[in-house]
Amino acid sequence: MTEPSSTSPRLRLPLSFLERPAAADVAEPWLLLLMHGVGSNEADLFGLAPHMPPAFHVVSLRAPNVLSPDSYAWFSFQVSAAGQRTIDEEQERESRFLVGEMVTSAAQQLGMPPERVVVGGFSQGGIMSLSLLLTQPEKVRAAMVWHSRLLPQVEGHVAPRKAFEGKALWVSHGTADNVIPLAAAEHMRAFVGNLPIALSGADYPGGHEIRPAELQQAVAWLQSLV
Repeated sequence: MTEPSSTSPRLRLPLSFLERPAAADVAEPWLLLLMHGVGSNEADLFGLAPHMPPAFHVVSLRAPNVLSPDSYAWFSFQVSAAGQRTIDEEQERESRFLVGEMVTSAAQQLGMPPERVVVGGFSQGGIMSLSLLLTQPEKVRAAMVWHSRLLPQVEGHVAPRKAFEGKALWVSHGTADNVIPLAAAEHMRAFVGNLPIALSGADYPGGHEIRPAELQQAVAWLQSLV
């Protein structure tokens, strides 16, 4: 586990992170906790912080599993020659639990109730965000999922339907994504469509990257929650 890294005199977390406080004149600030994809680090999505609504205190986490210098993952996985993905299920469970603890701890330290907490992520970070919303919905108001997928290992641990009343989810994907196919987003939407979650988002021209129009509309969705 990495040592905490923060400029805040208040916020203390057992994972390294970067943060941007909400605007000083915001009476009821929100928390946005961001998670990067495989092989990246906390600086990646933190580059989007200036675009986020001023009502949000943005925290970008570093995943706990080291791949190489400045390269981290929430869990390891392998892809067979036939394209079948196999994940390290123990690492995934540990990271899912850890993310839940990070969300609770950060929200408590910043004085924000779960109703003003959003988790978001790209690729594997999106997996973690979606998994947290589906298995521990009491901790958050919404999840923002970019170019990601739903793990089969999580589908059997989804909370009861009534736990999702008032929850929201953003799902966006690239129409030419060659890392995680568009079918993964379609499956996600079909699965969530059976739950009382307000689903938003769209598919955008491009590959495994967040395009400007996608970011703009995701930020507008965030603002609509406030």
